[in-house]
Amino acid sequence: MKLKKLLSLLLAVMLVFSLAGCQKNEAEQPAQEEPKQELVSTVAQGEGTGKYGVFKVDVTLENSEIKDIKVTESSESGFTEPVIAQLTKEMIDTNSVDVDAVTGATLTSFAFINSVKDAVEKSGAVLTAKEVQTEEEKVEDITTDIVIVGAGGAGLSAAIEATNAGAKVVVVEKNAFMGGNTNYATGGMNAAGTKYQEAKGIQDSPALYYADTMKGGKDLNNPELLKVLTEKSAETLYWLESLGADLSEVGRSGGQSVDRIHKGPGGMPVGTHLMDVFGTQVETLGIEVKLNTKAVEILSEGNVVKGIKVENKDGNSYNINAKAVILASGGFGANPELVVKFKPELEGFGTTNAPGAKGDALAMVEKLDVSLTDIEQIQTHPTVVPRINEMITEGIRGDGAILVNHDGLRFIDELKTRDVVSKAILEQEGKTAFLVLDKQVYEKASTYEKYKNQGLLKEAQTLSELAGIMKVDATALEATVREYNEAVKAKSDVEFGRTSLDVELISAPYYAVEISPAIHHTMGGVTINTSTQVMNNSGVAVEGLFAAGEVTGGVHGGNRIGGNAVTDITVFGKIAGANAAAFVGK
Repeated sequence: MKLKKLLSLLLAVMLVFSLAGCQKNEAEQPAQEEPKQELVSTVAQGEGTGKYGVFKVDVTLENSEIKDIKVTESSESGFTEPVIAQLTKEMIDTNSVDVDAVTGATLTSFAFINSVKDAVEKSGAVLTAKEVQTEEEKVEDITTDIVIVGAGGAGLSAAIEATNAGAKVVVVEKNAFMGGNTNYATGGMNAAGTKYQEAKGIQDSPALYYADTMKGGKDLNNPELLKVLTEKSAETLYWLESLGADLSEVGRSGGQSVDRIHKGPGGMPVGTHLMDVFGTQVETLGIEVKLNTKAVEILSEGNVVKGIKVENKDGNSYNINAKAVILASGGFGANPELVVKFKPELEGFGTTNAPGAKGDALAMVEKLDVSLTDIEQIQTHPTVVPRINEMITEGIRGDGAILVNHDGLRFIDELKTRDVVSKAILEQEGKTAFLVLDKQVYEKASTYEKYKNQGLLKEAQTLSELAGIMKVDATALEATVREYNEAVKAKSDVEFGRTSLDVELISAPYYAVEISPAIHHTMGGVTINTSTQVMNNSGVAVEGLFAAGEVTGGVHGGNRIGGNAVTDITVFGKIAGANAAAFVGK
């Protein structure tokens, strides 16, 4: 027993020394150093996919730090430039590509971010993120003559006119960029009796324009507002041209009896063109535009407005005291709750609207007992790509495209008003249809190339091949196009009554895109008079409160005709700016 205990004790001692030795050997081993990452200094190229096609950047790296980012190729709209500038600054400041997309410009944000990521990966650099101490923006109340809510076409038209009249103006915009729904305007601007129409021998007048628009609006339009729209259209177009716009090309949109829609240069989307012009004017005139600044309340005493309360991007609020307020904040087409509240049958519909079109002003005017007009009148645009909600401009039908269903057959005069065409499409199999065009139509506007670059327009060398892509009967499609071409030759569309018959679809390649209606425009809003003063439910103007654009009701009635939105925002925006300036100058 003693021997066993002794052996056990010896084994235990040996084990202790063995473990101690192991620990000592391990401790004596030098620590394995992490391999140092090689610092990279280069200019790397990267690319991604934007809303309108390929997006390319050059990223300058010095010792694995981002020093500069330049966009070398992009088909994105001009309004995204501030978005790119904001993301660039964030990436350089933090030395990281893990930044958040900018609300309202998600696709462009991701295209830019992914392009920079691609460049960094190709360079082999490993970025070490920096801690950045950001100070909250200092807020304090300010005072001005006029404060304008919304930096879209209506708000900037008002700002430019008011500034030129001598008023001090501040514009607030809740997004990180200007434009709102104006950035999405593609077709053009309706105007009657212009020199461009006269040069083409087009017989038009404000009276005919009025009749077409009243008919298109189902006779619900406010006659006095419509008279202002139509009679001021040509002079407003010339005013825009005096600011630098080019609206000399003339075509036709649905619901018009003559060619009346004035387009941007080379078929450029009219909204992009005008926002370029407005942006230049804002800079030239020194107009203060506060981005990332949301109006949350109208300040008032009784029936007199005193300015607005706003919140900045940090959520801090302050007052902008002003003698006059102009509401130009747009409609509510991107607010499903309000859409369903006012028109329940549109539940589940997609929207072509900018994300910021939430109808904020409707809540802001409640305490002033402001009257609302045509609030239940909500328009769908007939040609919107399902699921991704990308609108195909109405101009493509005016330029010669036709609509066919899943049987390969035409079913409507393509240039009927939007509500009529939308209804007809929803009656087709699958509640979708196809726009079909040829090379001649495709080459009429640069916008159509963007649709192709986005992968929306499908291309084929023959109608039979196109039918295969569309999954419709080839014989039926060929017969449909043949019959349409005969109608163009005869200048008579016996079956559907289309009167704009200018292009035979005979030139390859051919193109098609599947479309379906989506929410496009809210015709209803706050009630205004012809001076753009906002009216309350007692029929009295709210003193110092003006409004223009889609935030208002009455101009378009039960259906807005394509091309009338740009006319609306510029005609009444200009009037609002002039009258607000006159009001504060009293």
